[in-house]
Amino acid sequence: MAKYLYKLGKLAANNSKKIIGGSILILLVVAIIAMNLGSNFSEDMSIPGSESEKALHLIKKEFPSNTSQVQLVFNAPENKTLDSEEINNVITDTLKVIKEKDSYIVSVASPLELGNINKDKNIGYAIVTYNVAADKVSERSKKNIIENIENIRDAGIQTELSGDVSFSEMEIGGITEVIGVIVAFVILAITFISLLAAGLPIITAVIGLATGIFLIMIGTNYLDITSVSITLAAMLGLAVGIDYALFIMTRFRQQRKEGYSVQESVAIANGTAGSAVVFAGITVIIALLGLSVAKIPFLTMMGLSAALCVLFAIFIAIIVVPAFLGLLGHKVGPDRKNSFLSKIIKRGKKQTTSDRWGNFVAKRPWEVAIIGITLLSIIAIPISHMELALPDNGSKSEETTERRAYDLLTKAYGPGHLSTLIVAAKTSSETTNPQVALSDIIEELSGLSNVKNVSPAIPGPSGELYLISITPDTGAADSETKDLVNDIREKAKTLEKSNHIKLMVTGTTAVNIDISQKLSDALPIFALLIIGFSFILLVLVFRSILVPLKAVLGFVLSLGATLGFTVFVIQDGNLIDLFGFPIAYPILSFLPVIVIGILFGLAMDYEVFLVSRMREVFTHTGDARKAVLAGMKDSGGVVTAAGLIMISVFTGFMLAPDPIIKAMGFSLTFGVIFDAFVVRMAIVPAIMILMGKASWYLPKWLDKLLPNLDIEGESFMKEIERKRRKTLSSNNA
Repeated sequence: MAKYLYKLGKLAANNSKKIIGGSILILLVVAIIAMNLGSNFSEDMSIPGSESEKALHLIKKEFPSNTSQVQLVFNAPENKTLDSEEINNVITDTLKVIKEKDSYIVSVASPLELGNINKDKNIGYAIVTYNVAADKVSERSKKNIIENIENIRDAGIQTELSGDVSFSEMEIGGITEVIGVIVAFVILAITFISLLAAGLPIITAVIGLATGIFLIMIGTNYLDITSVSITLAAMLGLAVGIDYALFIMTRFRQQRKEGYSVQESVAIANGTAGSAVVFAGITVIIALLGLSVAKIPFLTMMGLSAALCVLFAIFIAIIVVPAFLGLLGHKVGPDRKNSFLSKIIKRGKKQTTSDRWGNFVAKRPWEVAIIGITLLSIIAIPISHMELALPDNGSKSEETTERRAYDLLTKAYGPGHLSTLIVAAKTSSETTNPQVALSDIIEELSGLSNVKNVSPAIPGPSGELYLISITPDTGAADSETKDLVNDIREKAKTLEKSNHIKLMVTGTTAVNIDISQKLSDALPIFALLIIGFSFILLVLVFRSILVPLKAVLGFVLSLGATLGFTVFVIQDGNLIDLFGFPIAYPILSFLPVIVIGILFGLAMDYEVFLVSRMREVFTHTGDARKAVLAGMKDSGGVVTAAGLIMISVFTGFMLAPDPIIKAMGFSLTFGVIFDAFVVRMAIVPAIMILMGKASWYLPKWLDKLLPNLDIEGESFMKEIERKRRKTLSSNNA
């Protein structure tokens, strides 16, 4: 592969303008198609085949409906009540105007008409019903509600929005993400001591990311892709796109420093660092495709979407980056430094930071290894009580109207009001007296712990299906509610035998509980597959047993610390104000799977770029200690810069207001901190110093069986060096 990438790099460098123009043209074509088609994201997070989903389909078949509702939640001014004539008139008149201005509204009903005013008579909600599904409610319809409820608010009545329709959309590309990119630019400028060189990786990353994002937008018209998918794709695509360009540019500058021409330097960089980029990128893609192991459609599409952006990041890195380097190579070489940056940075001439750190680790390997392993192990402890759940309005920022509505409804009716469970009761030919049987069932369900109330059974048109609503005492994300769902299902087995009526629990709360449980069950299998795959892959790359074993165990350490710290902050509520989380909440149910997949890919990135240089030196010298120090000196700086860039991009997403984006950004930020800086830059070199030559042991019989991947490009580099020496000797003669 290295030889082909070498040739591709030379081709790109010699045809720079055509390749750059072609890539921009492809981006424009994809963008135009995407803009014309628009996007149609699906927010369906379900598991086909689960009990809750089967029951939901059964209910939809029996009670067909293509409507959606918006709840207008009211909180009366102090010392006033919602049932007063003055306040009721304001609410009723506004609801009337809302209905008159929107032909899609079927009906409106005030709190008095619905009879839902709480005991203190200060909180209640109106319902606006549309004749279209929630995802089909237009922005114009939303604007109609938002503008008109200002009349109610002007009367001193707090008015918030909830229900099927979302009014606080997930935002991508906000100011926080821009800040992350700016920080990445600063890191690159410091690394290259050049503003032009710093801008190049960001420009190429944006080209690849934009192409991938527009393709995902096109895909939403044909596939069920959630809005979370595009967020994850943007987060990862941008970060790896910048990092991959950084790796290739760093090698290009090294070759220029050794006296190679621009075209030859581009080709060598593409054949060596480009090979490592392709290998690292493929591991990330495989990890993302591995999300399909859980067999949950929305999670599979998240993995595919992110994998698409990573794929484009690879293509851009090995095709477009070499083209830019071929065009601007003389201006971004190691000798073209910004004088202003040079004065600020004042780099030491004798030793680099990586040099000093490498020597520090080499002198104290036992201390560094023990402290690093102990630190990560302690941070991982909270993972033992991790709870998974899908987010609801209660996890949103208090700045959103949905969160304020959630708080008002919880205050008025208790947390169980927003976690109602639906039990579908289906009779059979053996059911002798459905009414008596249903009364017995309701009585039995009412006796379960954590049940606030059970509604009478509502019959369907067929007379064979009945709906029973159960309101828990606890919220949707509480473990007691999950226990209640399990208790109902256990009780259903007994009741079916005695009453011949099949009971199935469903509703949004039950569906979310089933998704979380499915993901929790899939987590160990997915983790084992990823760990096993990484071990085999690294054995092929490094031709060693202990190096891959150390890398895998390091990944386990950083993963444990990442999830442990996530639980410590997000679930346990420690330091939530510092990181901007609105409330302590269970861990996002699909977050651990995503963290495993992405962190694995990134960990392998850093491992390959750091240790491949060590292997190259060890192969030539046979000196294990010298190899570790050379790896830290030559690759430590670029791994540090890459890690900092990842952190800056992920932190930009962590600062976003949406709880899903914030949680993903938070976990990945600290995942990179733990893996890149504690594991790869401290524990890995310390352990390799301690193992010495044993690090590179591989049985001879296994060495003969394994294919030689040659990601360092040794084969063509020997040929290049031979030709170069021959040319130099001819010139001297």
